[in-house]
Amino acid sequence: MSTRAELKTRAKAQIKGNIGILFLCGLIFAVICSTCIGCILAPALILGFMMIFLALTQGQKPQVGDLFKGVNLFGRSLWLCIIVGIFTFLWSLLLVVPGIIKSLSYSMSYFVLAENPQMTAREALNESKKIMSGHKMELFVLYLSFILWMLLGAVTLGIAYIYIAPYMYATITNFYQEIKRPIQIAPEEIPA
Repeated sequence: MSTRAELKTRAKAQIKGNIGILFLCGLIFAVICSTCIGCILAPALILGFMMIFLALTQGQKPQVGDLFKGVNLFGRSLWLCIIVGIFTFLWSLLLVVPGIIKSLSYSMSYFVLAENPQMTAREALNESKKIMSGHKMELFVLYLSFILWMLLGAVTLGIAYIYIAPYMYATITNFYQEIKRPIQIAPEEIPA
């Protein structure tokens, strides 16, 4: 497993030359999500974002149209959003800490669904729990390592987020790429 510094260095190299298109995708996402229909479309657009960052970490150039690839999985992405929200809320009723732990367990669900569109939302959630087993503290510390960056974003009235958001998402995507396990496809699902 790479260190946090290695994950971040890799992310910086991956977003270099792509900040403009990533900012445009983020801006389109924000504008759509600020509308009434955007609240319903948000999970599909989040899935599209995960697809963009997965492709970016594999050396592909992002395109604005990639943001809408998640719309093909609208029902599954919406259901995934609902069940993650419900389960996180229920765990949070116990105390804040169990809610945080479970949200970390569920945090890779969109990546899993983006890479495995044949999965159901529940299967993606369960796979996220499996791959995050033993890695929750690493991800938590990785998130904490961005606190100063977030403060910089707040101090600059959000302008610095043009760089910070892609940098953070690329780093987390690299983290996912390292911890994911190969998905086993049942023989009846293998195309002939």
